[in-house]
Amino acid sequence: MFQSSPDLIEGSVRIYDIREYTDASEAVQRIKELYNESSSLISQAYENLNEGDKNASSPKEGCYPYVGIYISSADIKLSDAALSYGFVDAPGFYGTTLTHPEFFEAYYQEQISLLLERYKKPIIIGRSEWPIPLAFIVDFSKARLNQSQIDQLHLNFEHPNLTRLNDHIVNHTYKPLVNSPRPLALFSGERVDFSLHRLHHYTGTSPEHFQNFILLTNYQRYIGEFIQFSEQKLLEGNEYTSLVTPGDVITSKTKFNTLEKIGEELDHLPQMPAYHLKRPDGNGITFINIGVGPTNAKNITDHLAVLRPHCWLTLGHCAALRRNQNLGDYILAHGYVRDDGVLDEDLPLWVPVPPIAEVQIALQDAVIAVTGLHGPDTKLRLRTGTIYTTDNRNWELRSDEIYEKFNQSRAVALDMESATIAANGLRFRVPYGTLLCVSDKPIHGEIKLRGMANNFYRERVQQHLIIGLEAIRIIRERGVASLHSRKLRGFDEPAFR
Repeated sequence: MFQSSPDLIEGSVRIYDIREYTDASEAVQRIKELYNESSSLISQAYENLNEGDKNASSPKEGCYPYVGIYISSADIKLSDAALSYGFVDAPGFYGTTLTHPEFFEAYYQEQISLLLERYKKPIIIGRSEWPIPLAFIVDFSKARLNQSQIDQLHLNFEHPNLTRLNDHIVNHTYKPLVNSPRPLALFSGERVDFSLHRLHHYTGTSPEHFQNFILLTNYQRYIGEFIQFSEQKLLEGNEYTSLVTPGDVITSKTKFNTLEKIGEELDHLPQMPAYHLKRPDGNGITFINIGVGPTNAKNITDHLAVLRPHCWLTLGHCAALRRNQNLGDYILAHGYVRDDGVLDEDLPLWVPVPPIAEVQIALQDAVIAVTGLHGPDTKLRLRTGTIYTTDNRNWELRSDEIYEKFNQSRAVALDMESATIAANGLRFRVPYGTLLCVSDKPIHGEIKLRGMANNFYRERVQQHLIIGLEAIRIIRERGVASLHSRKLRGFDEPAFR
């Protein structure tokens, strides 16, 4: 049920067409209605421009939906300290803009339900004053505009506003103005839209295909093994519904128990191709080859974070730093040296990046299950320790300069992505884990050579991938609720996960 309310001015925010809801499903349905109305108005305005209307412009009603809730001092409970999300720890009005409710429906419904159950107070749904940029509604790939129309497009239509696109809430640097709403979510609707478009650009797949469990690798060789695994799973049963590859090519099982592909494969792979083994509940697996380097690692996780995945895991190769390590050994990271540089402005180096116990245990159990190793034999092949992440692709040429850092940090392996991904997991409140495989030992004279590398890859890629997939299965079956740890969240946090 809902009650209508007049327009609301809360601090510097004006909200229109307000209704109050005590049912999450009805609230989400209203969010859909508002978003679809705005989308239709914007699309029609753009169509008018294409048809030569010289007065066509972004409609003033083409704005993001808004969700808010009032919390009083009496509503704050000490028992909230046991929760990791779904609560606030200070009284006030909380709100945020939302986008793509058809895509985020399950997430919005869960977060709104938690607030309704916790506080027994109505949720406010309305239309914000923040316009939806035209580029987040319209596909320009087939546009045929003349110069006059392009000029009109630039002058009369709303475009992404970089002053509103920031991560101040994520970085704990956000300071609300007096009497202004406190943030209800980590990201505004516009920030989410920005990342959804970037994800499509970098991965070659549409955001709706991304799943809640994400594997990240720095080697394309893993992808072939993942495709084979996915196709086998599709043929075996009904747990997974389809495999989506770059270009949104969909592979699924036919009634004749064969596989059918629908769609046209891309001529060239995107920068960071993504592959999605989908489940009906969204708890399938997205596997992305992010390439080499911390800038790629930061880039992709900056955008994956808006999807609010249950966790992301890194499966990559590394250089061993200890003499008693062997090629093919596994490294389970329990600490990181962040010598990558790319996150220093967003997450200071003095901030620790702790291991997530539930992920660590799942990865260890997966190694044991897949390799068949037990007891002392496991310790010979699986080592926990600190990963040193550098931004220097040819770090070997200055190893004498960083040799001291290796010793002082007690690092057991070096790579170029793991600390970045883990640190962004902490920053974005996304559970993370790292399992690396030793591919060379440069400081001890075992350099990755062509023949050696090929043999290593053939023997280890498949097993390493299967371990990562088994870890996801373990996490999923043990329940994702325990993953979202309080250690990932500070105080004065938004209520939405």
